[in-house]
Amino acid sequence: MAKTDEDAVVSGDAALGYEQARDELIDVVRRLEAGGTTLEESLALWERGEELAKVCRRWLEGARARLDAALADPADS
Repeated sequence: MAKTDEDAVVSGDAALGYEQARDELIDVVRRLEAGGTTLEESLALWERGEELAKVCRRWLEGARARLDAALADPADS
């Protein structure tokens, strides 16, 4: 099975926790909104933001799956 871009992003940023990725994403958005960057810098920031958003999404999906599993498991009740 071929690796997707998303797989590469997650493995490259696997050490990032949710809070770290979220905080960096907030910083990226602030920098983009402030302007004053070149086109190349803006594109690099945008790409980094997309990567960070994927990391955050993976963390949130994992948390949702854990919650769903815990709620569905009658043995834990």
